Amino acid sequence: MKNIVLIGFMGTGKTSTGRLLAGRLNRTFIDIDKKIETQTGLAISEIFQLYGENHFRQLERDVIFRVSRYHNTVIATGGGVVLKQENMIRLKSTGIIIALTASLETILERTSRRGVRPLLDCEDRAERVAKLFSDRANLYMKADYTIDTTCLPPHHVAEKIIGLLREGRHLRGRSKS
Repeated sequence: MKNIVLIGFMGTGKTSTGRLLAGRLNRTFIDIDKKIETQTGLAISEIFQLYGENHFRQLERDVIFRVSRYHNTVIATGGGVVLKQENMIRLKSTGIIIALTASLETILERTSRRGVRPLLDCEDRAERVAKLFSDRANLYMKADYTIDTTCLPPHHVAEKIIGLLREGRHLRGRSKS
């Protein structure tokens, strides 16, 4: 069975929704960023600080190359995964791509902790979020499905995804209750 791949800007709920979705569907869950942290022994913020964004994107590409070969898995990607077309081609080859979106205000609220999001560790976070979001918006819209998570808790988003996939006949049988 195909993987379910969650893409979207940081703070849209990919990891929390992915965990719940994997549990409901009795699938393995993989968080790309956590996989990179485990592989390197460094937090994402440390990788950015020590080696820069380009190095992180290379690590991300390598992990995606491996996990895109899995099946029956829920994969939560980092917000910038869409920046490399190669990543998306690989993920789409074995998966259904679902973009999670949220309003800029919601994203700012959800990403408010300093030091956790290296790309947002700057003077004017609101301006930075707006710019990154604008630069990536058209890339997220290439997903098979899009769900706005602004007013939805992760368990409702997971249920919505299950419904979409059933309607599209991407799921067989019943989900685990």
